[in-house]
Amino acid sequence: MSGTQAGRPRIALLLPGGGARSAWQVGVLKAISGWFPAGSKLPFPVVCGTSAGAINATVLAARGANFRLGTRELVRVWGGFRVGHVFRAGTLDMLRSGSHLFLALVTGGWLLPMPRALFDNTPLRALLAKNVDFAALGRSIAAGTPDSLAVTATSVSGGESVTFVQSQRPFMPWDRSGRRGVAAALDLDHLMASAAVPLLFPPVTMGGAHFNDGAVRQTAPFAPAIHLGADRVLAIGVRPAARAIAAPGPPPNMAEQFGFMLDSLFMEGLQADLGRLERINALLANQRAGPAPLGMRHVDTLLLQPEQDPSDAAIAHRDAMPGTLRSLLRVLGARGARGGRLLSYLLFEAPYMRALIEAGERDANRRRAEIAAFLGLDAAFGARID
Repeated sequence: MSGTQAGRPRIALLLPGGGARSAWQVGVLKAISGWFPAGSKLPFPVVCGTSAGAINATVLAARGANFRLGTRELVRVWGGFRVGHVFRAGTLDMLRSGSHLFLALVTGGWLLPMPRALFDNTPLRALLAKNVDFAALGRSIAAGTPDSLAVTATSVSGGESVTFVQSQRPFMPWDRSGRRGVAAALDLDHLMASAAVPLLFPPVTMGGAHFNDGAVRQTAPFAPAIHLGADRVLAIGVRPAARAIAAPGPPPNMAEQFGFMLDSLFMEGLQADLGRLERINALLANQRAGPAPLGMRHVDTLLLQPEQDPSDAAIAHRDAMPGTLRSLLRVLGARGARGGRLLSYLLFEAPYMRALIEAGERDANRRRAEIAAFLGLDAAFGARID
């Protein structure tokens, strides 16, 4: 099988975006790392991330020599989050942002130009600069733990999905319709670009082109892992596996529509691409003996999703959000249950973060046997599966 070494499958970790919900990914990773003895290396030779998932992926890769320490670092940062660590949400900041937008709208951009984004996310840049060690990332990749890290952003200038790959293995850059993969020495700008949610945060300029959140044009989230030789892909999503069908009610307000947009942005491409891979696997399984169709090979996938809707936890912790931001969201209609979905992506506050981390850890432990079997956690990996 392609990508195997000594009979061992080449397993990729895929971390899609999810805003504040990405704390659930951290809980899952904490659980999995706890199944390994202290000091074990990162068991994924390929790590791929988008948006907040790209940040988690990069921290893990930079700490690749010690999987458990890497997840502890993620738990420390996410568990101590405040909204102010991600974007400016003070009273003056909210008034300035709202006034700028209002004056730009009522004067048609004559008095003030339209703002590039609703929020100023320079605090996130400062947080990442402090907590992501790119020199350590280079050393980890050179040592093969992991051997490849892929971060995806969207080129607003080119209208395409661009995956930036730092790897110690030779790989063939790809160029498909609407998406391409290029070699890069990953840095802070790549992470900020991948996490620049349109309208909320400003785009990032790199090499003369402008980039925003990687999920915008990412129609094939599994593709980077496959291009980098993965035989299996463990994907950790942020949408609950079972979603209740909403009862008929009043038309959705702005908050509900914005929450739905973020939900679609971060998860629809992943679900569609997973369905495509399952169809390819079924086609190859049913094919009679002979060479596989050009460019096709079997790739196993396992998608992990929250058992409980993060929206419920967000509503329970809404009072942890700064009052100025709560006021803004109320204006948009984020009241009661109607605002839960939007809150679940924007509530970067420690009580909610810790609740999601704990939920992720519980959910992963409930599926321990399935995950362990998929990852091949045996004596070859030095893992405890008792």
